[in-house]
Amino acid sequence: MKMDYSLLTLVFCVFTLGGCSARVVTVSPGPLIRVEGQPVSIRCDVNEYSGPREQDFEWVMSREPSATQLKIISTFDASYSHSTLSKRVASGDISVVRLRDNEVELKIAEVKALDAGFYWCQTPSTDSVISGNYEAQVQLIVIPNTLSVSPQTPAPEVPEGSDITLSCNVTRTITQPTYLSVTWSLKSGATSEEILTFGPQGGVVTGLKYARRYADGGIRLVPGKNGVFELVISRVTTSDGGTYECNGTEWTHENGGKWIKIVENTKEMGTVNVIPTGQSLSVKATSPSTPLLLSPGDTLTLLCSVAADNLQALALEVTWLAGDRDLVTMERSGVVIANVSASGAQGKRGEASLERTGGGEYRLGVRAVSVEDGGEYTCRVRAFIDKGGKSTGGGGRWHMAAEKKSSPVTVKVSQIMPSYTLTLEPAVNPQVTAEPTELDCHVTNITHVPLGGRLGVTWEHSALPGEGDDAKTSHHIGSLDGSGNLLPGSVYSDRLKSGAMSLTRVQPNTFKLRILRTQDIDMGQYSCTVSAWRADSQGDMVKITEHKSSPVNVRWDTKSPSLYVVAKRVREASVGGATFDMSCTVTTENLGEAGYSVLIQSQESLESNVRTIMTLSPDNVVQHGGATDPNRRDSLVLTKSGPAEFRFRLAGVQLSDRGFYWCDITAWTKQQPGQTWTRATSAESNKVRIDFQENGPSFAIAIQSDDTSVYPSKTAKMECSLSVSGSSPKTDDLAYEVRWFFTRLRGGQTTTQVASVDRFGIMKREERNSSSEVAIERKDTHTYLMNIFGTQDSDSGEYYCVATPWYLSASTGAWTQGGELTSSRVFLTVQFAVWDSLQLPLLYGASASIGVGLFSLVLGLVCAHCCCRNTTHTPRSRNKLMDLEMD
Repeated sequence: MKMDYSLLTLVFCVFTLGGCSARVVTVSPGPLIRVEGQPVSIRCDVNEYSGPREQDFEWVMSREPSATQLKIISTFDASYSHSTLSKRVASGDISVVRLRDNEVELKIAEVKALDAGFYWCQTPSTDSVISGNYEAQVQLIVIPNTLSVSPQTPAPEVPEGSDITLSCNVTRTITQPTYLSVTWSLKSGATSEEILTFGPQGGVVTGLKYARRYADGGIRLVPGKNGVFELVISRVTTSDGGTYECNGTEWTHENGGKWIKIVENTKEMGTVNVIPTGQSLSVKATSPSTPLLLSPGDTLTLLCSVAADNLQALALEVTWLAGDRDLVTMERSGVVIANVSASGAQGKRGEASLERTGGGEYRLGVRAVSVEDGGEYTCRVRAFIDKGGKSTGGGGRWHMAAEKKSSPVTVKVSQIMPSYTLTLEPAVNPQVTAEPTELDCHVTNITHVPLGGRLGVTWEHSALPGEGDDAKTSHHIGSLDGSGNLLPGSVYSDRLKSGAMSLTRVQPNTFKLRILRTQDIDMGQYSCTVSAWRADSQGDMVKITEHKSSPVNVRWDTKSPSLYVVAKRVREASVGGATFDMSCTVTTENLGEAGYSVLIQSQESLESNVRTIMTLSPDNVVQHGGATDPNRRDSLVLTKSGPAEFRFRLAGVQLSDRGFYWCDITAWTKQQPGQTWTRATSAESNKVRIDFQENGPSFAIAIQSDDTSVYPSKTAKMECSLSVSGSSPKTDDLAYEVRWFFTRLRGGQTTTQVASVDRFGIMKREERNSSSEVAIERKDTHTYLMNIFGTQDSDSGEYYCVATPWYLSASTGAWTQGGELTSSRVFLTVQFAVWDSLQLPLLYGASASIGVGLFSLVLGLVCAHCCCRNTTHTPRSRNKLMDLEMD
């Protein structure tokens, strides 16, 4: 009973599940309106099906719903197509593309009028129960291509700021409910950008670049009759130049409101060149009177004439410049703004005015000119084009199309220059070095200095005549300008700022140069140049003239200082890694208290380039030279070991340090404490050589094993030991690459690499046929232990190790690879143990025997209990039968 009930339930579940899913085949909703000669695609998908995930599809068609169907194409049968369509299928004109397991797309590359009709998408059944629909139908309507686009060629050249009208005629013959759109685009180079699209629903869509311009009215659409559309682009700029195109597109309305493009046609309208305003814009400045020579108090009048091809479309901003300063400006709105700081300040400049006298004519007037009004005047014109709309600030939007300046007009205002006489004489003349020097520059016969004018002075120094090219070079010491400001020269700036040299005005007409401690470099010729200054319109002092005095010689007898340097080796570096010490001792003549700067220099040979190792300044500041390795700077020491002695130390010498070393010492003096150092003389020492040969360490290798005979599954150990002799490197400066090899035969030539460890401690095991495990242990720097765990008979054979030492060379400072070392061979024997090999089989046999016996005993008891049961019938109680009948 229970089995029958389970079977019934299973059958009911199968039928229930089969009836729950109904196959659904759908195609693109129609009817589909397409244009002859254009591509067509119809999608078809199937859902709620059973069977394989990938479904097959078949396409058929007929001219009328009840006409005979023609087989088009199938996803699984290559010979499915009807004979009238097989060539088109073979050529690819008709194809089917699988998009997903349950969806395909029928494609017609160029649809023909004969392709119009009804199309069915069919799916062969893979369901266990037939349910749902297995095909879907859609109608395809093919109309002729009657779309026509006829553009009108625009003017090839238009001036900037003008308008461009783009006219395009787009028509088609109405046979089905289709719609039109027209698009204008601008092609510049290889890129094309859409300007505006009208349609297909009568709406307007602008390109991103032209959206604001269309909103501001700079682009207007003028629909006409009989398919004529006009696009007007106002106030064009140079960016509007290029090739314009007109595109007509025919649309159909499908899929519940979706617009489908069925055909389009693009025609080139023509190339428009926008002539920049700057090409035709001309600015000319003139004056009614020539030459322009005025006297203080006269009125200056200048005219600015502006001409351009599109002058009426331009808004002009006119500015007159005096030199490089804006004098007065008339803005686009006609408002005149005068630069008060450049004209009319304190009455020193004339008052400027600007007015428009006619189309493109502007007149500048400057009343009551003064000397400051003399110079070059230029008319600058900026041409703007109104872009329409409002800016973010609320004003108009303008595009500056061009900017030009006129040729300058020179205006001269007469002036009488000041006159005076100069006399330069020494007040204190030094006799020896370090004595003071004073020179006085007297100004006499002063005339025609303007009211409020002042005098300034400039001092210069040059070498004495006959002392080479330096005699022709004049060095600027410093100057006092019209306001009394000290302007030091670059060479004497430190001495003037420290007070070692001073420039003063001791009387209204006398200037003084004072040197507290005269040095040898101060000998030469001195001259003073006195300048006259006046205040300009802004109150600043302006130099108007200057006169130079005759030179005065300052010289005395002097003895040149001498410097001698001796270098000697304090500690010899005979091997790599040793320390090299060198001392340099200085002796001087005709040189007082001085400081010394030291350069430690070297070269590999007497003909090679000189390198600077270290420097020590007179203030005992140590610096490393460009030839010093940054990683070895802690190994270099340069100190002052005595008043005239310096010590250089190089620790851990390397092969690259071999060569010649010496000291280049310069003596420096100061005029007084706190002042800068002045170079006195210099000299080089003799050369000390570092020369040694490289001697590397020697290595040896040995292999040993405590037990060369082991039983299976035991562990075998072999130790590879290395030793170092000679110049042994430090433990951290030494590493080994160790490889272990194995051969099955004693003295065999065919070897197999067992395992290896590189010098960085990374171990690598090789693939082996044995089930044993191999591990390498590094016991110390020179000892490596190989363990073979769970040895097998296949592990018997000869073993040896190969090592490659790496050490950090003290001479080169680089890791160096030593020669490869091969140890002797050790033969490992894995013995065969009879009792050990029989233990497991005997154990398994005994266990199996006991298990079978126990199973037989249990089985007998079960059978006896089941077969020997008492089958005597026990009658039922009559009362119970009555109870059943009542029920």
